[in-house]
Amino acid sequence: MITAAHRIRSGDDFRRVFKAGVRVRSGHLMAHSLIDSDDSHAARVGFIVSKAVGNAVVRNRVKRRLREIMRVRLDSLAPGALFVVRALPQAAEAEFAQLESEVTMLMDKAQKKLESRGRRT
Repeated sequence: MITAAHRIRSGDDFRRVFKAGVRVRSGHLMAHSLIDSDDSHAARVGFIVSKAVGNAVVRNRVKRRLREIMRVRLDSLAPGALFVVRALPQAAEAEFAQLESEVTMLMDKAQKKLESRGRRT
């Protein structure tokens, strides 16, 4: 289970990740990632599943799947990392394994983008 210490809940944190972080996309998901300058907190994850994905049952199923996928991958995020997963409407029809492989791919792509951004500055 992802504890409260590992969740992004405030709108300010979401906005900060969107504005200052990197964005990567796959067929069913979009992810935003940022390494916080204050790395004293654990890596945190946020989820966005809008009504465009489906009704409440479908949205909650997608959220549960994404939470489980991220739960086992929390250790691979750096301390202070903020990672937001946004489900696109196509995520409603995706199988668990497909979402799992896309999340892994998005995490790798976001990490590479963040590293290349750090070298430029």
